[in-house]
Amino acid sequence: MINIVLFGKPGAGKGTQAEFLKGKYNLTHLSTGDIFRYNIKNNTELGQLAKTYMDKGDLVPDEVTIQMLQSEVDKNPHSAGFLFDGFPRTLAQADALDTFLEAKGQNITATVALEANDEILVQRLLERGKTSGRPDDQDEEKIRNRYDEYNQKTAPLMHYYDGQGKFYAVDGIGSVEEVTERLSKVIDNL
Repeated sequence: MINIVLFGKPGAGKGTQAEFLKGKYNLTHLSTGDIFRYNIKNNTELGQLAKTYMDKGDLVPDEVTIQMLQSEVDKNPHSAGFLFDGFPRTLAQADALDTFLEAKGQNITATVALEANDEILVQRLLERGKTSGRPDDQDEEKIRNRYDEYNQKTAPLMHYYDGQGKFYAVDGIGSVEEVTERLSKVIDNL
């Protein structure tokens, strides 16, 4: 079983690359953003709570995120592996994910970060916001708030996984195909 964590700031191309990775490596894609939107759209209790944070551009608290993610993993008991997209985002979440996977006899195989310049990503998100309907993609201040949150809470995870020999950085700028090729080289050599 292969379990990969895909990192990157909003707009770095995680969703686009996840589509490729899940097909090529037969992984179940677990996007916290998609899971949040599903719960919000279906007006679940966790969805209502998550929405209050997302609307401000803040990260959803760990306990809410972890409950949603565990539910999704449990729904896929026969998966060949998981691609975690947007999770974990904090050291507490990483510890919770490790504990949860260990209880199932699994672990994180690798973490891959799509790296890109903030200014390029802000422009990507503002463009995406014109068609996505997501309020957090239409306001530059909210976008920059999300990047501040990422830098403060998520960036330390790179050191956490690097210490385990599981961290790989990939240049996220270029054509979809170029980035896909870079990711494949990392994963094929695991």
